[in-house]
Amino acid sequence: MESNSNKLKWCKARFGKDNNWWVYETSDKVNWDADGISVIDPRQTAHLVETLLTLREYGLDESIVEKAFFTFVIESKEADKGVKLVRTTDSVFDSEEQIFLFPDNLDDERSPYAEFLNHITTLQVKMLNSIFEFEEDLAIEDLEDEVREHFNSDYMEGKAIHVFYEIMDILEYAPEGYSLEDEDEEEEEEEFEENYDDEIEDLPDEEEALEEDDTMQWEDDEEEEVEDYRAEERDSSFGDDEDF
Repeated sequence: MESNSNKLKWCKARFGKDNNWWVYETSDKVNWDADGISVIDPRQTAHLVETLLTLREYGLDESIVEKAFFTFVIESKEADKGVKLVRTTDSVFDSEEQIFLFPDNLDDERSPYAEFLNHITTLQVKMLNSIFEFEEDLAIEDLEDEVREHFNSDYMEGKAIHVFYEIMDILEYAPEGYSLEDEDEEEEEEEFEENYDDEIEDLPDEEEALEEDDTMQWEDDEEEEVEDYRAEERDSSFGDDEDF
């Protein structure tokens, strides 16, 4: 019998107003309800991999990461800033293609994706305890409680939780008063968010109305001056005829 993962051969995703990708259709409609499924786009994938690699010295198991995601590439464009994604066998860590990551979270609590979240949570706490001299070692529960509180707040506000931010909340976590980023990294992150739209390639752009600028105003003024000049010439010619 074909496994559920093998039935997921393609999906269709749309670029949302929140600058993230959300699935709206899958090839396996029985097992995968498209409502609320988010996917990690190529630029987010690159940032995620770069961050994960910092955990290698603390015991990162790359096989757990690989099992946590189905990898996809763009096959074609769809209407309304959508794309059709098809499965690929490319590695999360070593791909020459721009890959999208689809979390394997069909079973919320025992899925490969859930195992991945538990794995990086353990490693993040291990790293923080190694880097900072806390009065008392940070516990896994400390990180989990804070992340859960954050997402509970979003849930109460009716916000959908995108998988990329669910992961990065763990990988960028540090207790209050501590930071894993320097000022340069924070500025790069702000620039990343501001310029995100410009980095999306090969997608249809919505038509934008061309706003009138000063140059257009000058052209209007020049047209008015030409009309005034022609009117004066006509009046002058008419007067000359009468005098004659």
